[in-house]
Amino acid sequence: MQEVSLISLDARLQKQIENAQVALQRGNFDYVVEITTTVLAQEPGCVPVRRLQRAALLRRAETKNKLMSKAMGSVTMAGFMFASKKDPTKAFENADKMLHADPSNVGALKAFGEAAKSLGLMETSAFAWESIRALQPKDHDTLVALANAYIDARMHKDAVRVAEDLLKLRPQDGDALSLMRKASVAQTMDKGNWESQASFRNKLKDENLAVSLEQAAKVVTSAEMTEKLIDEAKDRLAQQPDNLNHFRTIIEGYRRIEDSASALEFVKKARLLPAAAGDATLEKLQGDLTILVIDKRVKSLAAQSDAAPEDAALKQAADAAREELAKAKLEDARAYVERYPNDYAARFTLGSLLYDGGDFQNAIANFQQALKSPKVRIASLGGMGKALKARKMFDLAVQQFQTAKSELPTMDDLKKDVIYQLAECYEGMGKREEAITEYKLIYSEDIGFRDVADKINAFYSAS
Repeated sequence: MQEVSLISLDARLQKQIENAQVALQRGNFDYVVEITTTVLAQEPGCVPVRRLQRAALLRRAETKNKLMSKAMGSVTMAGFMFASKKDPTKAFENADKMLHADPSNVGALKAFGEAAKSLGLMETSAFAWESIRALQPKDHDTLVALANAYIDARMHKDAVRVAEDLLKLRPQDGDALSLMRKASVAQTMDKGNWESQASFRNKLKDENLAVSLEQAAKVVTSAEMTEKLIDEAKDRLAQQPDNLNHFRTIIEGYRRIEDSASALEFVKKARLLPAAAGDATLEKLQGDLTILVIDKRVKSLAAQSDAAPEDAALKQAADAAREELAKAKLEDARAYVERYPNDYAARFTLGSLLYDGGDFQNAIANFQQALKSPKVRIASLGGMGKALKARKMFDLAVQQFQTAKSELPTMDDLKKDVIYQLAECYEGMGKREEAITEYKLIYSEDIGFRDVADKINAFYSAS
């Protein structure tokens, strides 16, 4: 196996991929998967085609029963995944089958990436790790593996970017520092050899065409193409006004060109259809689009107000839009929690909005419920602590911040904030020594964090 670019594919295959791209925009995901599978059977190392296929698989999975696909995927993996470890070609094929059943299966993606690397398909391996990162964007091991995959694929600029992301999460991380040095040296060498490697540019006879096709493979559709698809869907809707699928195509098109107002207009029309009665997806989409439309207006008015600070009417309009946005977000979050009271991440979102609006008591109630979700537990402890602190219930707030502090393993910005809030609670209780002890923890790690240095200096000056 070897990796190939789109430009090197047979002209008929290139045409099929162009058709598949259009089909993706029209929501014909099965057709896209069928065409890309056929092409990849002939050229398994064509990464742009894999990107197109994955986009279709992910969007198709959204419309199907996720639990069923995951259960099916796990059974399939248990049956043959490990049996083919010594045969990378078989492992590659098996993992590919697994991903057709469940494109979000991280285990299958890892197996796919490892098999691709064993077969010398370095860019394909990097693509697998890119897909894993999309599912778990802040996982340390994933970022390290992705950076190494980029280095193996000689994608050194991308490796540097990932190393930078790692350092943002963990400023003194040894893996990130090592990767940064390794990728930076390789990138420098690449720049030095650019002109001498004439064969590199000779690989593509028509560079402009190559760029155009690679852009197409990344499913980057022009505004003109999207608007054409919207117009076609409107024509079909005129002939079949009760067809919800035509509405969905129009709405998705407007969302792609970031015309939230038009998308919202058609969502509202779609929800009037009998077929849309009780459709939770459309209901949520209406809330999301309403917020986007107001947010766009807020940004526009804020920019105008900043440009004309003496205009009191503009400032008043901007303030009113901000209040409308806050109200819309709160109403949307509250309605969602009423429908899905056991969605604890949504409880956290509602708690945060209530806190921002000064309703600390109801914020606390929602943060307490959100503690049941491991994903937002730490953030909920912090939110509850801040709400209790705002109500001057410092002793209760201390309990929340101490728990959050004990559960955070790394002294990152989140833990520093928790400790800072804890120290402020001690100050509010008149416990100066306890407060300084907490401030010192931050000072020893990050002297520039907020006003910690001033607090420490003031303490020793007064001693």
